[in-house]
Amino acid sequence: MLADKGYDSDALVAALEARDITPVIPSKANRKQQRKTDFALYRERNLVERFFCTLKNFRAIATRYDKLASTFLAGVLLVCVVIWLN
Repeated sequence: MLADKGYDSDALVAALEARDITPVIPSKANRKQQRKTDFALYRERNLVERFFCTLKNFRAIATRYDKLASTFLAGVLLVCVVIWLN
């Protein structure tokens, strides 16, 4: 799981490890015992955040005008294709 420093808590990390999920969460600066983090993988989080920002530039997706989940998903997929083609 890729997350930012706001999700750095012992309870969350323990819950993720109990479910065999590898947490990639950098430690906060005020943490007494710093955890190791794979920063090469953590940099990939930026790509996902930028993609969602680009996705929200489309008004119908950002405001969710569609009432049905299937129609909204179709709109998201259409916008993803438009972004991919550009």
